[in-house]
Amino acid sequence: MTTSKYPKVVGYDLVQQIGGCGFSRVFRAVNVPEHRVAACKRKTIEKEMCIHTALKRNNILEFLNIVVVELKHQDHYVPGLYLLLELAAGGDLFDKIIPDIGMGDEVAHFYFNQVMAGMDYIHKEGVCHRDRKPQNFLLDVAGTLKISHFGLSSVFKLKDTGRTHTLMERCDSLPYVAPGLNSDQPYEAELIDVWGIGVILYTLLAGNTPWDEPTQHKIFQEQPWSRFSALIQGLLTTKPREQFTLEDTFQHPWCIWYLNQGAASLAQVLTQSLRTAGDLELVSTDLAQRNSNSSQTQSSMRYTPHLTRFYADLPPEHILPLIRADLAALGVTCRDAPSAEGALRLRIGRQDAWKEVFRGWVSLETFQYHEAQGCFCVMQKDSGNPISWRQLWWALIQSPRFGAHVLRKQGT
Repeated sequence: MTTSKYPKVVGYDLVQQIGGCGFSRVFRAVNVPEHRVAACKRKTIEKEMCIHTALKRNNILEFLNIVVVELKHQDHYVPGLYLLLELAAGGDLFDKIIPDIGMGDEVAHFYFNQVMAGMDYIHKEGVCHRDRKPQNFLLDVAGTLKISHFGLSSVFKLKDTGRTHTLMERCDSLPYVAPGLNSDQPYEAELIDVWGIGVILYTLLAGNTPWDEPTQHKIFQEQPWSRFSALIQGLLTTKPREQFTLEDTFQHPWCIWYLNQGAASLAQVLTQSLRTAGDLELVSTDLAQRNSNSSQTQSSMRYTPHLTRFYADLPPEHILPLIRADLAALGVTCRDAPSAEGALRLRIGRQDAWKEVFRGWVSLETFQYHEAQGCFCVMQKDSGNPISWRQLWWALIQSPRFGAHVLRKQGT
């Protein structure tokens, strides 16, 4: 019997796992002869595929193709549905947000309007998304927002007749659950998504969610709620008859601004809060001014969208015990993982303040630092809230035991 492997999907080789959750794994897929890159998701259920194939829009992650590997071929390939998708090379939108600070109003408006445009199209196609959490909003290489992950979505309207029906299934993720899901009664699909985008808007502006879980506590007159005033209150009211629709939201004065930015200038605006907070000093040190014989690792020269990374002045084998000890002190579960392409790796996970589990990898590679060996570290999230992941990254690099070894840019 041969070892099972992943198949080639319509000319694309699955070269690197870049994400996943309990029901799927996501790989970077490369078509070498055609010089093309995509993402490939291996699924064990068909519902997401059926809905995603029908959605074609600029703010929807594009569905490209599918390959089915049946159980009878399991001696040669890993069985499942392989969905070939557009590669969101810009990574998570919410990876660019400073926890508890958020982003500027102009950039938040720019991306919120794209969220609304994507959701408006989805609803007109008769689909309710029902899983509008931060990790499902991605960016392409030009900074365009892409809505992804349709595993919890459902059809609520027939396009040919316009006839709608209420939904019964209870799903969604804390703390994005709408009040309509807190009872056993049928609910209106569109209003569930509207509630979710209200939480997303709050998160863009405040850098956090308004609550850890559904609550009856009245906080609309408190800071920072009062800063956002009527728009968020209209989206997040618990009274269905008073809740904004998407059409109401489009007409709100705050949503009429327009930010006209090219890809390069947009990247500068999007990451301004990271520069202000000093985060970007840690993810890209000024190696060019160091010893002329020094060089980065092969992996750090390759594509990596993850801003939760840093350089350290000790080699991987010396840094790894420090990271393991500090993560354990932060309540993070760690276990050693097999090395990959010469990198030492840890598999880590924890439940965050929103009672959502996040999981990911810590990968450590060697690079030349002056005349000695240093370490290039990437913290890659597989699943969970990107804001929680960034909070963990920040706590690790600021820890007394390990933080002293983290390199900053020269001259800052």
